Amino acid sequence: MKIGLYSIHNFEEPCISGNNGSGTVFFSNCNMNCVYCQNYEISQIGKGKEISIEDLAEIFLKQQKRNCENINLVTPTSYVPQIIEALKIARKKGLNIPIVYNTNGYENVETIKMLDGFIDIYLPDLKYAENEKAKKYSKIDNYFEIATKAILEMIKQVGKPKFDENGIMKKGVIIRHLVLPENVENSKKVLKWISDNIPKDFYVSIMAQYFPTYKAKEDKKYQEIGRKLSKEEWREIEEFVEELEFENGFIQELRRA
Repeated sequence: MKIGLYSIHNFEEPCISGNNGSGTVFFSNCNMNCVYCQNYEISQIGKGKEISIEDLAEIFLKQQKRNCENINLVTPTSYVPQIIEALKIARKKGLNIPIVYNTNGYENVETIKMLDGFIDIYLPDLKYAENEKAKKYSKIDNYFEIATKAILEMIKQVGKPKFDENGIMKKGVIIRHLVLPENVENSKKVLKWISDNIPKDFYVSIMAQYFPTYKAKEDKKYQEIGRKLSKEEWREIEEFVEELEFENGFIQELRRA
């Protein structure tokens, strides 16, 4: 395996980071190629260090000793078999905090089924409802069909959300969606699918903190996303969320950077 870094992250959703932070492990070489990726040096260029399964197990245990709320596996898709083996080793040595699978959503259902019993919290993106946008901005095919099937499998697997007495998630699914400039209609379609297909006691995190970086900042082919989200675009999303009447189960993380 190759990892970019491991750290304590305090800026995930509040029920993930809590007071002690989320114990992130950033894996190198993402299975998508987003032109606006904020972690492109790790995900696209492959910056990182090769480690063994035993090394990864020790990292999990170190994060637990640092009193992290959970182990947060960031872009782990390329290394699922190794991660499973590392979790087996770490559990035998006392690992007992929740495991978060933090993914772009572009997952085979078979991969998610492999993870049954190893993952407590799924944190998938649902980036696109319009596959032509997925092809242009992330260089992949059939994103919407693949991601939505994977998300439904995640929900089936872990069941209803569970929290401890401090409001920290111990089990469940949070679907994330990052709103892109000039792509409000894509976002509306994503949110409509969530509203129509996901039980209301599950959670969604709608994010506004996009900023242009990597190829989106440099390449004129992507000039429409070469800026931050406007206040008008964000207000349109807020109004649409209100129209959908998401019930109390949803986190409405309507945040600006």
